[in-house]
Amino acid sequence: MVVTHENVAVNGSRSFSPQEIADALRERIRAGDLKAGDRLPTQADLAEEFGVERGTVRQALRVLQEAGLLTSVSKGSPPRIAERTSAADDPQPTMVGLAPRLTEAFSVPDVRIDVVCLTAETLMVAIGEPLRQIHEGRLSPRSIEVRLLVPSREITLAFPVPVDGTAEDDPVHQRWLSMRNAQGQVLQHNLLALRATYGMEVKVTFRALPFTPPVKLYLLNGEEALLGYYMLTRREEEFGSQTMDMYDVLGSQSLLFSFLRQTGERDAAFVEQSQKWFDALWETVTTDLTLS
Repeated sequence: MVVTHENVAVNGSRSFSPQEIADALRERIRAGDLKAGDRLPTQADLAEEFGVERGTVRQALRVLQEAGLLTSVSKGSPPRIAERTSAADDPQPTMVGLAPRLTEAFSVPDVRIDVVCLTAETLMVAIGEPLRQIHEGRLSPRSIEVRLLVPSREITLAFPVPVDGTAEDDPVHQRWLSMRNAQGQVLQHNLLALRATYGMEVKVTFRALPFTPPVKLYLLNGEEALLGYYMLTRREEEFGSQTMDMYDVLGSQSLLFSFLRQTGERDAAFVEQSQKWFDALWETVTTDLTLS
């Protein structure tokens, strides 16, 4: 199956990089113009279309293969679009499944990440992988927009909370607030550093929720939704000289369930409704938030 896009066809007037070619082909896969099992055009055809040498095309195809989008790349027959494996579809712990999905999300020119979470801890850690690849020159998005919804400091959280009730000077709430602010500031700093270093257009915005979210939700470029439940547990933790019995969650261990728009109507509807839900919260009951 050979598919051409008018907006990426070239007449030799400019040279495309391997990353730009990979991005163009990736967009065709996302749009469904190239489906699982389809063969790519030959390297000769792609070289002619983009006005580059075959070696540049091979580099672009290796980028897509490393992302799991193609079968093996060789000098023989053109590779096929890879099937999504069961391992990619199976739920995975957040700290296992999030980083590779973020890395994939950062491979497009204009990145948009929307998140609902209790704190930014998991996102702060997982986003380190795509940032590392940007610094290595393996990823080069043009713009990045990250929007986060986190609980307001003014509300009484459903969790984490002391088992015996909330005291006036609740150390559990204070610890959560400190974590929310510190982790959000690190995330914001690391992303905004891309603007200063590489001139990328970067925007990071927080808004405050008037409730405790029972789930964590990651929306990636409007194409994928990752959903995980906050699993409540009872545990003890030291606060200075005091041992506190508390209800808490370990968000990094929550299983993430992936819904991909291109998989089918059911997943596409879930992604669309999740995005509408996020946008409605963002534009209505949430409030401006400055981390401090």
